[in-house]
Amino acid sequence: MKLDDATIEKKLLHFPDWEYHNNAIHAEFEFDNFKDCFSAMSRIAFECEAQNHHPDWTNVYNILKISLSTHDADGVTNKDFKLAEAIETIVEVEE
Repeated sequence: MKLDDATIEKKLLHFPDWEYHNNAIHAEFEFDNFKDCFSAMSRIAFECEAQNHHPDWTNVYNILKISLSTHDADGVTNKDFKLAEAIETIVEVEE
């Protein structure tokens, strides 16, 4: 179920790396080098498969940009926050 803007903003208080715009939540992570970034992406990919929920993401050298939204709901849902939480855990381990 699509969350309303107020609910999304409230949930984002627990996700300081993330912001909400263009009907999705977005984060950008910087790593020491490409290898560390790609390693995190690989770990995130396994989590995405486990949750059957996949990000729109881009990687340039050591920067990973991620956007999460639920296409079926045409907006942000609890699935996106669940995946964001997992991504945060993976990125923290990498750093």
